[in-house]
Amino acid sequence: MTRKTVRDYIRTIADFPHEGILFRDVTTLFADARGFRMAIDQLLHPYAGLRIDKVVGLEARGFILGGAIAHH
Repeated sequence: MTRKTVRDYIRTIADFPHEGILFRDVTTLFADARGFRMAIDQLLHPYAGLRIDKVVGLEARGFILGGAIAHH
């Protein structure tokens, strides 16, 4: 059995919004509990053991990730 990576949970839509663009749709990552948890854990890993007072999540996707990161 092959282990999934965060990238495996992200859908790619070719030629959106224009030809030649590969759009990465992270809603499929956010909709999967295991994938979302994996992403949060990987984002937190480099800062393990540090005291963080504030987390900033810019724009809509950052707001979702930032809230989950701040929770930990």
